[in-house]
Amino acid sequence: MYELKIMTQMAAAHQLKEFDGKCEKLHGHNWKIEVSVTGRDLADNGILIDFKLVKEATRQVLQDLDHSFLNELECFKSMNPSSENIARHVFQSLSEKLNDAHVRVNKVTAWESDSACATYMEP
Repeated sequence: MYELKIMTQMAAAHQLKEFDGKCEKLHGHNWKIEVSVTGRDLADNGILIDFKLVKEATRQVLQDLDHSFLNELECFKSMNPSSENIARHVFQSLSEKLNDAHVRVNKVTAWESDSACATYMEP
């Protein structure tokens, strides 16, 4: 099994609803988004997938989130825009763009700081 990872970033503001603490107030983060894709077989050229394709798909997914107030976005209208839910949203959106017979999105991690992150993956 092969695993490729890319990291990128985005900046956005959010408020955590029904949260007892400072994060209930409007605040922002410079998130690092880590994307992992996996596959069993390499193409004839010796690669699983071109990093460029993973980066471009991730850029497309994040363009709607970057520099926004996440609570106002349609994808977070019915759920808190927590790091956990951000990771899940990016995972599901990237899966639609990248998954095929050879490559699957394995996990997405949303780092809200250098020491705190949430990862979403499916069994």
